[in-house]
Amino acid sequence: MKVLIINGSPRKDGNTSVALNEMTKIFEEQGIEAEVVQIGNKDVRGCIACGSCATKGKCVFDDVVNELAPKFEEADGLVVASPVYYASANATLIACLDRLFYSTGFDKTMKVGASVVVARRGGLSATYDELNKYFTISGMPVASSQYWNSVHGRLPGEAASDEEGLQTLRVLARNMSFLMKSIALGKEQFGLPEKEEHIFTNFVK
Repeated sequence: MKVLIINGSPRKDGNTSVALNEMTKIFEEQGIEAEVVQIGNKDVRGCIACGSCATKGKCVFDDVVNELAPKFEEADGLVVASPVYYASANATLIACLDRLFYSTGFDKTMKVGASVVVARRGGLSATYDELNKYFTISGMPVASSQYWNSVHGRLPGEAASDEEGLQTLRVLARNMSFLMKSIALGKEQFGLPEKEEHIFTNFVK
């Protein structure tokens, strides 16, 4: 089984990486292959709503988003992690996720999602909620832990001192591994949930 981890931090080996390393160790123990892709230091522009992905099958901007798409499709789970800037996720990560989720037509149902947030002090829960919305609009179960998936740290490496935060991420990785394995067994026996044709409405009609 595979989990794709998207690191939204621009800092190599920063506190977000410290947090994610705690999860990758558990995934390895659980026999889950984990791939971390750092995108926070990439040049990623936002979606321009051109609709080209509907015909091309990929985003019109050929950057890391199109590189992530096949990895996401193959993965059984997705972890997205971000440092907190102004009580929200890194803008580069949001641009990436907007385009990644919108431009990919494959079925994301029952891929397990989890978000991880890292900050000096505040804005963690708002960012956590912001990132989870990508999963809940896509039929993806959200893995939970013993607390919200947040770690504190300001100076480089300081997150390693947040013992409760790191424990929360270890529990998260174990719970996520269990969910992915359980869903795989359920798909073998029962298949995926029945699909209905999507009904689109707006506030006019």
